[in-house]
Amino acid sequence: MTREEFTRLFDLYFGDVRKYILYRSGNEEIATDIAQDTFMRIWEKQMLIEQKTAKNLLIKIARDLYINRYHKEKKAFNFFETYQINEDGLTPEDQLNFHDLKLAYENALKTMPEKQREVFLMSRIEELKYKEIADQLGLSVKAIEKRMSLALDHLKTHLKDKVTHIVLWIARLFFCMTYKSEK
Repeated sequence: MTREEFTRLFDLYFGDVRKYILYRSGNEEIATDIAQDTFMRIWEKQMLIEQKTAKNLLIKIARDLYINRYHKEKKAFNFFETYQINEDGLTPEDQLNFHDLKLAYENALKTMPEKQREVFLMSRIEELKYKEIADQLGLSVKAIEKRMSLALDHLKTHLKDKVTHIVLWIARLFFCMTYKSEK
């Protein structure tokens, strides 16, 4: 595919692809990112596309990218369900603190810039190494390190007012569990 063919394809269908994802996601940033990723995929693979089927193919690629992103985010937001604490042994105050921490974490993830969140989730939830993430995203390891650093800074900023409560809560849980196991 020549640069001119790609530019023509982009000019004709970028708006349609973006509108489709915006309709599905309700988020303009996600819609723009996925539309761009869709065209990047076409360019990187140097796909030859017939004019008759171009729009359908682009929508299918965009839909697949959106579904993949949705599953990754769903996995991230299910973090606390995956690593559940048995709340039966917690006091009502501890249960409330745990719930507050969970909401703060989810809100911090939602407000994190997309590229940082993607790297954070791949590292922390999917447990990929920086090299693996770099290979999958077509970036350098340094770029991944930078995005991860920014993601962690974002979490620190958004969770800083919870840090004292978190540390005290964890210490309390630890001492309660240690005390109970010694009995």
